Amino acid sequence: MKTAIWLYLFLFVAFFDLHAQYPMLTPFAVSLGAAPSFIGLVMGMYSLTHLPGNLIAGIAVDRRGSRLFIVFSLIGAGILLLFQARVTDPWQLLYIRSLSGFVLAFLSPACMSLLARLAKNHIQQGKLMAGNGLVHTIASVVSPAAGALLAAKLGFSQSFALLGWILLITGILSFWFVKEPVPVAHPETGGTAPGQPVSPAAAKLDAPDPLLQSPAAGFSWSVFVLPIGMACAQGILAFELPLRGTDAATIMSTGILFSVISLGSLVTLSLLFLNRYLPYLRTVVGVMLLAICYYGLASDWPVSLLVLLFAAGMAKGVIFPAMTSFLLQLSGPTRYGRTFSILSISLSIGSFLGPVAAGAVRSYFSPYFLSFLALMIALVFLFPREAFKANWNPNGALPPHAH
Repeated sequence: MKTAIWLYLFLFVAFFDLHAQYPMLTPFAVSLGAAPSFIGLVMGMYSLTHLPGNLIAGIAVDRRGSRLFIVFSLIGAGILLLFQARVTDPWQLLYIRSLSGFVLAFLSPACMSLLARLAKNHIQQGKLMAGNGLVHTIASVVSPAAGALLAAKLGFSQSFALLGWILLITGILSFWFVKEPVPVAHPETGGTAPGQPVSPAAAKLDAPDPLLQSPAAGFSWSVFVLPIGMACAQGILAFELPLRGTDAATIMSTGILFSVISLGSLVTLSLLFLNRYLPYLRTVVGVMLLAICYYGLASDWPVSLLVLLFAAGMAKGVIFPAMTSFLLQLSGPTRYGRTFSILSISLSIGSFLGPVAAGAVRSYFSPYFLSFLALMIALVFLFPREAFKANWNPNGALPPHAH
């Protein structure tokens, strides 16, 4: 598990670096003269350019392994942040963010595929995914406030440059410290782990790819409505909170609000015993709780904003590891890269739709109503079916070629 520890360390730095930009990006765009609708487009294009990267990553990670894609994403993102520190108009920011979206599209499928291949059974797999969420959440607890503090003390340009150098150095170090798991031959097919060459004869003997089967054969494509709805709601929140103001005090309070969300996630991610429960049930409960929180935000309930955001964070802490385990349960162990690629594509689509839609409707009604609607639509597509509890054996060993 040494590889998992190193991977968590580098993921922490990467997530810290990326989330530190949240309270800075919108005020920075406003300082360049961007209108709210254009800011929504900037945030949406970042997610939209994830799509080609996700499509490439899905097949490439399964065939070539995760290590080089992790290195490439981190180094590329660091270089682009250094360029972002020098932009002088909104269109330059749009171009840089679009390129960043493509480069970082490889990071999530590569990291999550590597973590999944390190596991020996469903419980360990769930814990590794929860660990990924825990690292992500710990980084996002402190990074928004740290980013806001950097912007207040150093200014936008120097803050982006500093974050860029941190990512660049992290990517260079990951080249030496992130290792692929040792390939283990499949007892029946003689296949190898992802990242190793596979002969045509061995490929024919492999079990059918569940992702390529029809929903009736066990995999329901409708489950990907969930990450689209989740990312749409999250994108609207990331768009709406920073628009509360652009002065230094408001930027600081926005950073604190993002940290409150992450603290809520940290609470539920720390409850590792949740990994023993059926992922489908955890997912549904978490989505219902999150939808209620967004409805409260849209309806101006007489509840503190901090309380609603903390509860929304708790719901996210339940949903994301559960959703990941849910998809792994439905997919085949030799296709983790493609599974996470499709997951990332769905998240990218939702992240594009959310800010763009929020920018278009905020003059007429609260964009948080769109968040609530997106989550309720996802719940409709998650109506109970037999396949959602099939193949769930928490203590059962995964196939040898999965780690």
